[in-house]
Parts: sequence; C-alpha cells; structure tokens
Amino acid sequence: MKMKFMKLGTRPDAFYTEEATRKITSDIPSNLTVLIDDISYHVHTLQFVLLPKCGLLQRLCSSHVRDSENVMVLELHEIPGGGDAFELCAKFCYGIMTNFSAHNIVSALCAAHFLQMTESVEKGNFALKLEIFFSSCILEGWKDSIVALQTTGRLSECAENLGIIRRCIDSIVDKILTPPSKVTWPYTYTRPGYSEKRHQNVPKDWWTEDISEVDIDLFRCIITTVRSANMLPLQLIGEALHVYACCWLPDIKNISPTETSDSRNEESLDRKRRILVSIASMIPEQRGSVSVGFLLRLSSLVKFLGVSPVIKAELIKRSSLQLEDAVLNDLLLPSHSCSEEDGHFYDINLVGAVLESYLREWKRQSTGGNTRYKRSIMKVGRLIDLYLQVIARDVNTPVQKFLWLAESLPEIARPNHDDLYKAINIYLEEHPDLSKQEKKRLCRILDCQRFSPEVCAHAVRNERLPLRTVVQLLYFEQERAGMATSTDNIKKQEEDAEELPPTAATQQALASTSAARELSKLKLGLGKKYSEVESTRSSTPGTRRAEKKLLIYSSVDKVPTRRSKTPGTGDEREHQKLITQDQRVPVEAKQKMTVEQVQERNVEIRHGTHGNGFEPKKTTHRKQR
Repeated sequence: MKMKFMKLGTRPDAFYTEEATRKITSDIPSNLTVLIDDISYHVHTLQFVLLPKCGLLQRLCSSHVRDSENVMVLELHEIPGGGDAFELCAKFCYGIMTNFSAHNIVSALCAAHFLQMTESVEKGNFALKLEIFFSSCILEGWKDSIVALQTTGRLSECAENLGIIRRCIDSIVDKILTPPSKVTWPYTYTRPGYSEKRHQNVPKDWWTEDISEVDIDLFRCIITTVRSANMLPLQLIGEALHVYACCWLPDIKNISPTETSDSRNEESLDRKRRILVSIASMIPEQRGSVSVGFLLRLSSLVKFLGVSPVIKAELIKRSSLQLEDAVLNDLLLPSHSCSEEDGHFYDINLVGAVLESYLREWKRQSTGGNTRYKRSIMKVGRLIDLYLQVIARDVNTPVQKFLWLAESLPEIARPNHDDLYKAINIYLEEHPDLSKQEKKRLCRILDCQRFSPEVCAHAVRNERLPLRTVVQLLYFEQERAGMATSTDNIKKQEEDAEELPPTAATQQALASTSAARELSKLKLGLGKKYSEVESTRSSTPGTRRAEKKLLIYSSVDKVPTRRSKTPGTGDEREHQKLITQDQRVPVEAKQKMTVEQVQERNVEIRHGTHGNGFEPKKTTHRKQR
C-alpha cells in the first residue's frame, strides 16, 4: 500500500559509523559530542547552524565547560526516540535529504519538541514543518494513522503529552464511524471467500483487521471511543474483539498437549495474559454480541495461560447464557492437562461447568412453563448427547465423567433416547473392559420407552447390552404392540357398531373375537421376540453366563406351582401369557413372570425338550425292550 511521505533537505547523507560513534564528513573537526545510550555523535555547534535551531543545546552549551581539545560533551540519554530521532534532527540542521513518513514522524516530532526546535527559537523550524505534515497528511490517511499510532508505543509519555495519541485515535475512530458506502481508502480484509473485485460493496467490518495491529492498550482506547459514540451495533464490536484475539492469542485447538509453561517464554506469556484479560473485560454485556464458540475458546485459554479463575468464572457464565446457540464443534476443546485423572483428550470439565451454569439459570427462569425455555433445554439436550457420542470414542474418557455429563440433563431435555443410546453403545464398543456393574450403570439411564423403532430393533440384537436391559426392552415392546392392537380393535368395533344396531349378543361376540385375535397376535409377537434374542445370544459364552444369572435371580421368592408335563401346553403357561398381556397388571409383576418364562425356556433347552429357536426339536422315543 502506498503511504504519504515528506522529503526535507538537499545535501547527500554525510553521516558514517566508526566503531561506536557516528561522525559527519567535514573538513572542520567537530567541537560537540552528544552521548545517547552507547553511541556518541560528533557534530558541530555553529557549522550549518545546528546550535541556533536547538533551544535546548543553546542552554546546555552555555553552562558546560569545554575539555582540553576544545570539545564540549553533552549527555542526552532521555531524548524521545533515542539516537535515531536525534540523528533526524541533526540531518535537518545540516540540510541532509531525509524522508519522513508515518513510520518515523512521531519520533522525529517528539525529539524536535524535546530539543526545543520550535518557532520561538527560529522561524520555519523543524517542529512546525513536522506538525504540518502530520496534520495534513498522516491523520488524513487510514493506514498512516494506524502506523503512526503503532509507533507511539516507545514514546507513550511524550506522545501523550503532545496529544499525538489522542489525535491518531480520533482520526481512526472517525473513519470507523464513516458509513461503508462512503469508504474510499484502501483497507485490509482477508476473510475466506472474499475478493474486492467480486464485491462492490464495502463490508461493515472492513476496519477490524487493520486496527488489530496496534497494542492492546491502544486497541482498548479505540474500542472504548467507538462504543461511546453508540453508532455501531455491538456485533461489530464483538467481531473486532474476535479478530484481535485470533491475531494475538494462540489457537487452543492447535496447541500441543505436552507443551508446559516452563518451556514457553515468560514475557510472551505475560503479554498474552494481558491481552486475554483485556478482551474479556471489553466484551459487551448484551447476549449475542460475540459467539458462544468464542467465549468457550477464551474460557479454555484461561487455564492454559494461567489467568485468574475469576475471569474463567465470568466467561463460563457468559457462555452458559448462549449454550443453546452452540454447535458441536464449539464444545470440542482439548483439555491440555498433564494429570493422570484428566488424561482424556477433550475438556469435559469445562463443558460440564458450562452445562451446570446453564441448568441453574434455566431452572430459575423456566418455572412458569414457558415454551421457549422448553425448546432451549431440548436443544441443549440434543447438543450434549452429540458431544457424548464424540467423547465416547476417546479410550481415556472415564466412565464417571461420562455418566456425570449424561445424568446432568433433566428428563424434559430428551424427548427420545436415540442419541443417548448411540453414545452409550459407542462407549461400550470403545471400552470393552468395563465391569458388569459399570455397564449396568450406563444402561440404567436409558429409557426404553423413548426409543424409536429403528433403535429398538438394534438394541434387541445388541450383544454389548446387559441381558436385563434387552428383556426390559421386550416388555415395553410387547406393551406397545398390545396397546396398538387394542386401539385398532376398538376402532374397528366402533365402525361396525355404526353399521349394525348394537345388541348384547353382538357386543359379546365382538369382544370375544377381538380378545382372541389380540391374544393370538401377542403370543406370536412375544415368541418371535424371544426367538430373535435367543438366536443372537445363544452362541456366546457371555450370554450363557447371563442366562445362568437370570435363573438364579428368578429363583428368589419363587413359589413352586404345578406345571404341565408338556412344555407350552399347560394351563399355567397360558395363564402367565394372558397376565403378561393384561394392561391392568403392574410392570414389575410382568417382568418377574417373564424372567420365570426365560428360566423355563433355558431348562427346556438343557433337557433337549425345546427346539433351537427356529424349528421345533424332533424327539425320538426309545424302543422298550
């Protein structure tokens, strides 16, 4: 980008370096030595009118004594801009050609005022020429104003006293507040997919990348001034904070987990901490001014950079207020923890803390039964279940944290348990060494009545699930089928009743017919379901052990009854099936009775009196001798 510059002087550069000194080529020996830091400048007091242009040198030279070689030595270590700024002033006095731009105008202007090169000393002096160029050219340009403001970092006190910083900030803010349709100066905009040739309209956030180049304190001054004008939406302020953070803070997702604080530069860490604290304090209070993903990344950086926990608590609270707007990728933040307890890849503690903060606020505001809060908790429930599916694939995710996160949500957050089932199934698959007790704890949070038909079909054949869970699922499946059959029969009876006049005999016949059909269908469905379970589990040793456990479990508090000699044809077997289908019988009684049926089936299989699940077993009678 082409920037404005000013050229002063016509003589060629005559300064040269000799060891730690800067000298000027001249036939006349120098009679003034100026010490600045570790460099000495050998110049002349009267030749090319150096002394008459500098009021400070006039006063110092009048009170100093020359040495034996008639040379006066002055120390100017406090001059703003150091030796480079003094050399610019000296070149002006010698008439040496020098270019001034936004990169050196501030240091030259501060040094000129320090040396008192003003109009009170001589007309048309150095300070006036620099001031005119600064006001008419530098402050009129967008990039020039930003570059000039950047150079004030080393000259903050002098630049502040001269009003240079305030004038630069005012110039930048005026251009930021300019309507985009009136922006005619070049700017930096490197968003993906954007090209100035294809876009005629200036984007609303055209200024965010350029101002992200300044120091955080100057950036804060710009943002504070822009907000005080109340002319821009807060989303633009949030976008500017996001761009600045991307420029100066590390990407939390690309940091090596093995990197420790001892291996990082402490000065760089202090600067990043200062930036993080400043950005967190500048975030507007209004919801939606910044994205929840940005808030979560800042929260994750707090622990990595060692920032105060108070800042993290505030960021977590702000994140929880927008949790329903988050997407799965926003939650996938690495933990960066070196402890064995937190050896898992994802930062589950952070997500859990945000979820707990969200639930506290949700419980406080959802007491009135507002549908908006119901939709909110359901969106969060869906998001957490998807997150559980991701962390379930991490072999280092402990079952305690998985359960903690899964059980945190209230029942209303999950209209169905399909996503939760998928997460638990993935966890069981990736963690085959879980104990039986841990598997039971995982499956205990599943509600089989909230499964879709597809998930039910998968769960019935899932060998990773405990057998008790599958049996429980079969109960609810049979109840659902029974209720559906009863509803169909009622509807059919109502339709038939509309066509024929009702009589007592007709009603009794219809009731008997429907009951018989319902009983037949339920018998067939239950037998088919058990056959499917047996066929998928009979070949595995784990299944046989589970069946043995069921036999022991079902034998507790069991009352012996008289049974038919032929399995499946006795009065008691038919009575048990009728009770299983009866909607008035409690679920606990049905479960106990069905477990007993499973026991009988296992006994029949061991004695060879039952088929293999697909075809009846053919029995052969021994010939009596």
